[in-house]
Amino acid sequence: MSTEELYKKSYFNRVGELSDLVPDTFKAFMQFDKQALAEGKVSKKLKELIAMAVAHTTGCPYCIDLHVKQGKSQDVSKEEMSEAIMVATALKAGSAFAHGVNALNAYDQEGGESFYKASYFKRLKEFSELNGDVFQAFIDFDKRAMKESILSVKEKELIAVAVAHTTGCAYCIDIHTKGAKKAGVTKEELAESIMVATALKAGSAFAHSVNALHAFDS
Repeated sequence: MSTEELYKKSYFNRVGELSDLVPDTFKAFMQFDKQALAEGKVSKKLKELIAMAVAHTTGCPYCIDLHVKQGKSQDVSKEEMSEAIMVATALKAGSAFAHGVNALNAYDQEGGESFYKASYFKRLKEFSELNGDVFQAFIDFDKRAMKESILSVKEKELIAVAVAHTTGCAYCIDIHTKGAKKAGVTKEELAESIMVATALKAGSAFAHSVNALHAFDS
């Protein structure tokens, strides 16, 4: 068994071994994952787009491969896929950007005991003075990524909410939940999007078990 190649598509076939090693937990996860991706208030097609976006956020190659193929079976176009990936890109970058307010607080020894306050987010504009050109370039990219195109603003905001829960950015969750509500997203649709993100974040750990099995046996 090769120890040089850490990622090969064929390795994913080993995931079934977990059904023998931890049968009850394996079965429970598979049922959860199936329900999270099933048609509901949010269509299966959009759930697959959300899954693709989250898979790019977790960086799981197995998940990307699986959900691109499943999305394609739901008639997701390459253009729709690309837009979803760009939303994920904007949100992953946005998480780092948003946490810049924490860095400013730490540098200036402000904020006291609280790491997260909605009011802290106002400090982001300071980056326009500290690193103006790059600040504006990111703002322009973020706006472009979230702008209605092949995917609607509502669809993009649902994707954004899911990715924000994956990055764990409290500021991003707040902004995009409000953005989703403004775009007409219901609380039920919001919840389904979050559960897809939950399944995919868990699924990344689940999928990488094949690497652990490979390492253990090598």
